[in-house]
Amino acid sequence: MPLQAAETYAWVAGLPVAELPTPCYVVERQALARNLEVLARVRDRAGCRILMALKGFAMFRVFGQILDALDGLAASSLDECRLALEQGGRGELHLYAPAYRPEEFAELVRMADHIVFNSFSQWQRYRQAAAQAARPPSCGIRINPEHREVATAIYDPCAPHSRLGVTRAEFRPDLLDGIQGLHFHTLCELNADALARTLAAVEHKFGEWLGQMKWINFGGGHHITRPDYDRELLIECIRRFQDQYGVEVYLEPGEAIALHTGVLVARVLDIVRNGMQIAILDTSAAAHMPDVLEMPYRPEIAGAGQPGDSPHTYRLGGLTCLAGDVIGDYSFASPLAVGQPLVFYDMAHYTMVKNNTFNGVRLPAIVLYDAATEEVEIVRRFGYEDYRNRLS
Repeated sequence: MPLQAAETYAWVAGLPVAELPTPCYVVERQALARNLEVLARVRDRAGCRILMALKGFAMFRVFGQILDALDGLAASSLDECRLALEQGGRGELHLYAPAYRPEEFAELVRMADHIVFNSFSQWQRYRQAAAQAARPPSCGIRINPEHREVATAIYDPCAPHSRLGVTRAEFRPDLLDGIQGLHFHTLCELNADALARTLAAVEHKFGEWLGQMKWINFGGGHHITRPDYDRELLIECIRRFQDQYGVEVYLEPGEAIALHTGVLVARVLDIVRNGMQIAILDTSAAAHMPDVLEMPYRPEIAGAGQPGDSPHTYRLGGLTCLAGDVIGDYSFASPLAVGQPLVFYDMAHYTMVKNNTFNGVRLPAIVLYDAATEEVEIVRRFGYEDYRNRLS
């Protein structure tokens, strides 16, 4: 999806790049506020509830700003639940995982407002503990409508033999006593037309039980804050579903909250030649932006174009010893120089939550910037202890 970078990232022009520690992730408060305003308008017009999925963005320094606009947080593990309560402390907390560890469930059931089970066997195993909790959570089952919308197999929850959710063939109506909701997730970076098709599949496979439910969770993957997203269709889908089945609808996007709100600032460490110019940076695709290799995708860089668009083309490589730690090929109007900063766009989501310390490469610092006040806050720097403490 092409970005209108000059408009979307106009705030980068005021960022004091030369003064920042590199590499670093920078999240801009006003861009985050704009996304939250869009989501709040959708929620209010549709009459639904919107949660932020921590798996996509978990910068707890801005949880207060997020929870001022949205209804809560969605977690996938014990530690995400703890982070939500310790650093958020308000709004709803929803939990889903492919399976729950027996030794953790008593703690989970004390924390979560909703718990979604991936199978009826998990539901049978834990239903009594959930019912006997001092504050029993609302329990649901994740369903798999076997409807495919995601092109990249690693991110497709409905791929053949998926472990995520109960198919129609394995659905157990006889075990629905105590189940108040259904959850599905079929999308990844998709528009509302994909949701409309998914809803048709859900109704075809599971329609006879929808009216028995208190709530339906439409999962994540909705790119609601993208400029070309069809928000009117989304609102229509939600309203229609709520009116037809008498349920409350939840959405739990992660990426949509942080989309276009942040950048990664890195520097050139060296320039070598092997059939082409190669710039080695102080960042890493493998360690700091793993979706570049997993998705895969080619991030945009301020002032850079496709190879050959401008006079000077470089392959940008990372700092680790992984041969494939390559970000991509880019062209620049002027030659790159050692020490020169580069700004990678759209690096707030699925970076901080997925990065790693392969080779002992340090994690990028985390910076919060407010373009309205030009205030820069270096929230966190990482050092040797962060690497050591993950090991033994």
